[in-house]
Amino acid sequence: MADLSLVLFDDTRAQQWEPFALTRPAGELLFGALTFRARAERIFGAPCVAQLAADHLRGFAEAGAPPVHGFNAAPKEGNRLFLSSRAVPAWNAGAVWANWTLTAGPVAVGEEIVGWYAPAGERAPGPEFLREPLSKSTAANATRLPGRVINHVWELIGGNPEQLAEDIAALFPEPREPELPAGVHRLGSGAVILGKGASIEPGVVLDTSGGPIWLDQGASVRAFTRLAGPAYIGPGSTVLGGPVEAVSIGPVCKIRGEVAESICLGYVNKSHSGHMGHAYLGRWVNLGAETTNSDLKNNYGTIRLWTPRGEQDTGEIKLGCLLGDHVKTGIGLL
Repeated sequence: MADLSLVLFDDTRAQQWEPFALTRPAGELLFGALTFRARAERIFGAPCVAQLAADHLRGFAEAGAPPVHGFNAAPKEGNRLFLSSRAVPAWNAGAVWANWTLTAGPVAVGEEIVGWYAPAGERAPGPEFLREPLSKSTAANATRLPGRVINHVWELIGGNPEQLAEDIAALFPEPREPELPAGVHRLGSGAVILGKGASIEPGVVLDTSGGPIWLDQGASVRAFTRLAGPAYIGPGSTVLGGPVEAVSIGPVCKIRGEVAESICLGYVNKSHSGHMGHAYLGRWVNLGAETTNSDLKNNYGTIRLWTPRGEQDTGEIKLGCLLGDHVKTGIGLL
C-alpha cells in the first residue's frame, strides 16, 4: 500500500520461541509457504523496513531480510504499521486495512492486540508496548484484522498444513493445469503448481487428495518419491525419494526418507534415509544418515516440551524435534 512501511517486532512471547529465537527474529521463520515477514509484505503491499527484536539479534543478516534493531530504535518516519511477528493476517486483511479510516492506535487480530499504527508525524510505540502489547492496550478501539496469532513455538508445526493450503490457494487462485512428464502419477483433484525450471522424474506419485502441491522455481522431485499435499518445495530444493507429506521445504534443501508434517527452513541437508515427523529444522541443519526422530509417546499421551519459562504440556499427541540453525547430527542418531 502506498507510503506504508511495515515494522515487525518480537514481543515477549516470540522471544520464547527457542531454539529459533536464539539466532533469528521470528519474522524470518517459515510458516506455510512463506515466512511471517514475506506474507505480511504481500498482504499489505508494503515493505518491511525493520525488525525489532532482542539485543543479541542485532546484526542479523540474511538475504532479503531487513535489519534488526533494538526496541529503542523503532523507525520514526512515514506511515508505519508495527506488527507482532506472531501475527498471521488472513489473506483478505490487506483489503480490510485499506477500507479503514486509519488513526494512530492499536491493531488487533480477534481480541488480541498485535500491533500499532503510527501515521507520519506520530510517535512510534515505546519498548513497553512492543514487549507486551496485550497488557498495554485494549482491543476496544483497535483496528481489527482477520487472521490468527501463534502463541507457542510448537503451533508452527501443528498449524502448518492448514496455513500451507491457505497460502497456495491465495497465491494461485486460478492455477494452470501443468503438463506432467510421462510416468508421473497424480492422485486427487488438488492443484499442482510448477515454478519455472521445476522438474519431476518418472516414477513420482503426486497425491493432492489432502491439499495442493507447489514446486517453486528450480525445485526437483526424483523418482520413487510419494509427495502428498499440502506441500511446498522451495527454490532449488530436491526431494530425493521416499514418502513426503504435508511439508514446507525452504530453499536449497535436500530431502530423502520419510518426512511427515515438518518444516525445513532452508539449506537443510537430509540426503539420507530416516524418519522425521512433526519436526521443525532451522537453516543449515545437516542430518547424518539414518537420523530419526520419534513424534509419538509410547503411552499416546500429550508431549511436554522445555521452554525458557519451564516445561510445558503442549497438548499435542504428535510432536518431533525442533532443531535450531546449524545443528548437525551424527550417523544413526535417534
